[in-house]
Amino acid sequence: MSDYSTVLPHIIVVTTGTAGDLFPFLRLALGLRERGHAVTFLAPAMHEALVHQAGLAFHAMPADPTVLNDPDLWHARRGFGVVWRAMQPGMDAMRAFMAALPPDEPCTMLVHPLVVAHADLCRAERPGIRIVAGFLAPSNLRTVHDLPMLGPFPVPRWMPLTLRRWMWRGVEASAVNPVALPDLNAARRLQGRAPISSYMDTMYGAPDLSVTLFPEWLAARQPDWPSPLVCGDFPLYDPHPDASMAPDLAEFMRAGSAPLIVTHGTGNLQAAAFFASALEAAHKLGRRIVFLTPHRAQVPAALPASAFWQDYCPLAALLPGAAALVHHGGIGTTAEAMRAGTPQLIVPMAYDQFDNAARVTALQAGLTLKAGKASARALANALQQLLQSPEVHIGCSAVKARLAAGSDLDGVLESISKTVSKTGKI
Repeated sequence: MSDYSTVLPHIIVVTTGTAGDLFPFLRLALGLRERGHAVTFLAPAMHEALVHQAGLAFHAMPADPTVLNDPDLWHARRGFGVVWRAMQPGMDAMRAFMAALPPDEPCTMLVHPLVVAHADLCRAERPGIRIVAGFLAPSNLRTVHDLPMLGPFPVPRWMPLTLRRWMWRGVEASAVNPVALPDLNAARRLQGRAPISSYMDTMYGAPDLSVTLFPEWLAARQPDWPSPLVCGDFPLYDPHPDASMAPDLAEFMRAGSAPLIVTHGTGNLQAAAFFASALEAAHKLGRRIVFLTPHRAQVPAALPASAFWQDYCPLAALLPGAAALVHHGGIGTTAEAMRAGTPQLIVPMAYDQFDNAARVTALQAGLTLKAGKASARALANALQQLLQSPEVHIGCSAVKARLAAGSDLDGVLESISKTVSKTGKI
């Protein structure tokens, strides 16, 4: 353990969202505990078992699971509002937790990007608190330079930077600030603090340190990213590292050719049509298929012998025997496919998924298909192109080798420890 101070600060890790948001912060929390920090994990109540399984102290934040049924949750423009409204009770609970900590206890918050502005509210009660923001995917960081996508819209390389800035301002003014600022500024008024005019400026300006949780070969540091910033790597985390494949699934995997693996994330309750189209596409191609989702009702009720449903299996165990992975483009799933060298067909719907898909395509490690065009025929055509592309197979081998070369998470953890310690400096 590095000796930065006689008493290492208590680190409060706070995340929101699904398992894809949870796992990277679990990996960081465990690494910080190994460095001698006391760590408490705050997350939606549905993640309690996973956090306890990791051996970390846990404080549950309220979460309404019915938000998963909201049809706008996966809407490219309206999804942020759904997420914001759903997370407010949890943010109130986080602020209450922070206010109840011993006033003389040195502590730091390591937070999901969506939590930053609420963490900043905690400074009214604890002015000396430090905030570290962990950015999970490149599109979490606003830039006018390396900008392949702005939401679902491609950004041409020739587009002037002034026009890109105008586009960013338009997105924030129309889709972000009207959702977030009323709640934040109401809380700031109660604290006697001045209102803020830009949610994004607060998200990037409030942290004492920002860290990227993806490698620089996926997205290089940009001149308009926040400072100070440390570039890191994928904090891949498996909650069941020693778990073996379920016997029935293992038997299916051995019984024929390498199957397609199809998933659309743990939080998606609106993928029934997508799964049905994927089954039809696999039939058209004469391919076997595995559906990976905890929500069995979304998968076609009657599956042929060439298809299999599984609620959970570590991708690290499943992907080496797969022909391809068809998925939504969440950064965790994307990273696991890269680690396995598995060709990816990404069908993005919202949030960071469009940008992640564009970067996978640029690395020639997969292809992208718009969700609105993911018919059985379109899926079959895209999969045939993916599986027959020598460039994709070369690209998959290249990203697999990069990830096999080692992780730079130690640098991230060391920087966090130095930043949060009383005498540490970057």
